[in-house]
Amino acid sequence: MAIATEPGGSDTRLAQLRLMQLISPSLPVGSFTYSQGLEWAVEAGWVKDADDLQAWLGHLLREALAATDLALLVRLYDAALAGDDKALNDWAQLTLACRESAELRLEEANRGRALVGVLEKLDLPVSAGLRPVLAACQCAGFAYACAHWEISKPAMLTGYAWSWLENTCLAGVKIIPLGQSDGQRILAALAAEVDEAINTALSLPDDDIGAGSTALAIASSRHHYQYTRLFRS
Repeated sequence: MAIATEPGGSDTRLAQLRLMQLISPSLPVGSFTYSQGLEWAVEAGWVKDADDLQAWLGHLLREALAATDLALLVRLYDAALAGDDKALNDWAQLTLACRESAELRLEEANRGRALVGVLEKLDLPVSAGLRPVLAACQCAGFAYACAHWEISKPAMLTGYAWSWLENTCLAGVKIIPLGQSDGQRILAALAAEVDEAINTALSLPDDDIGAGSTALAIASSRHHYQYTRLFRS
């Protein structure tokens, strides 16, 4: 999966390392604590084995992530690069609006606030006026950091997609449960689809942003009421 460069990003070794830092499971934003409804989907019998998990993740990658998260990251990145705080706020608010349940919106906001705190400690310039914009959703802070660190847009999208895929797959491995090798086989199979998702995001018109995933919305909403759970809603 090649990572291309383009204006607005140099992808120097330092930029690549900064991206690795942003997508690392050790970044204290709580990514590993959420299953995004997958835990309830397993309890409900929707996801029972490795094949089901691959199908669940593949569908979300193609039908949801490409047309929402990745497409919105493109706009957030461009706004951050241009220093257009109004556009950055508008796209951040649309990101929240695209979350199909209160639980998913709360997750996005919680991770957004956590990421802003991390970026400030890393000495990124976050003004008092910009802080609530970046804290509104994780995608805004992620795109802002990538633009500031001269990480190219394709590299940013690749890193974000891989981070989401790895975190959610490993959540499924724990919940079902599966062996670690099953999880690696799923990641290897779906990694080949990341390029297509990125190409979709880069070419998507503004009016086509958004996707409906009924199963995700139901699973996320029901997870909040699940009696025993390992993950947060």
